[in-house]
Amino acid sequence: MTGASRPAGYGPALDLVTRVRGVRGAMLVSGDDGLVVAEQLMEGIKGVAVAALAASLASRLRRAMEAAGLGVSLFWHLQCDQGGLLVVPAPSGVLIVAVAEPDVNVGLVRLELLRAAEAVG
Repeated sequence: MTGASRPAGYGPALDLVTRVRGVRGAMLVSGDDGLVVAEQLMEGIKGVAVAALAASLASRLRRAMEAAGLGVSLFWHLQCDQGGLLVVPAPSGVLIVAVAEPDVNVGLVRLELLRAAEAVG
């Protein structure tokens, strides 16, 4: 994995997620505008596109959850035929995002995403 965009202090939070077998990358994304805050991604993953998708979905989910009166989402998982996107919003508004293979242990990734969210604040 490349550490191309990995500001000091965020490395350990990303490491929590990327050490899980089947995770192809982890990112911290601004929930407001979809900008990449930090990333650890395998070659071939388009981080900017993933960040934009995660932020757009988070915004739409937030509005839909509020409209339904269900409160704030704590975790979401988008499964596709070639992999998945798993996201946990941190209290600060940053999204912790994992890009995973189809057969990843979703429960373990969720646990590590929650730990990373706690570390990021």
